[in-house]
Amino acid sequence: MNTRAHLLFFFMLCSFVLSAQDTAELARRNGFKTIKLGLPVDSIKGAEFKKDIKEKNEFETKLYEVNNPEYKSIGEVKVKKIELKTYKNLIYQIDVITVKDTRLMKGMVKSFGEPKYILVTDSYNWVTETLSLTFKDHSKNEIRLTYRCYPVLKMMLVDKGKKVDDIAQDF
Repeated sequence: MNTRAHLLFFFMLCSFVLSAQDTAELARRNGFKTIKLGLPVDSIKGAEFKKDIKEKNEFETKLYEVNNPEYKSIGEVKVKKIELKTYKNLIYQIDVITVKDTRLMKGMVKSFGEPKYILVTDSYNWVTETLSLTFKDHSKNEIRLTYRCYPVLKMMLVDKGKKVDDIAQDF
């Protein structure tokens, strides 16, 4: 009986370690192909400015679209569109729109492990300390992959706090 408990503990420990290694791969990649989160947008070939936007109706950000043959597919899965959002010229979000293909999720599970399903948003998520990746239906025939960079998002909140402090000091 005691041996069974040890074996059960060992297998549970192994599955935990393997799961940690999978998200480590996501953290190591830090983005989509050569588009890395936190890098300046001008380091991305084919990034074209589209418009100024407000993130959460308060942060001044910019939207870019990437047109580069390097990013037109993920294996045999066609990529329809890539958008980048930047704050202070740093990429904090990458949106990749692909055709719907079951091989995409299978490949992601193989690379990053099992995702967490979020019922409220009907999406699948992988999370590391520095980034997250969301897999969600974009339309009937399309999937949206969204990579988010926590350090740049935290920078936005710190800057917001500084603005509040500036207002408080001006009374």
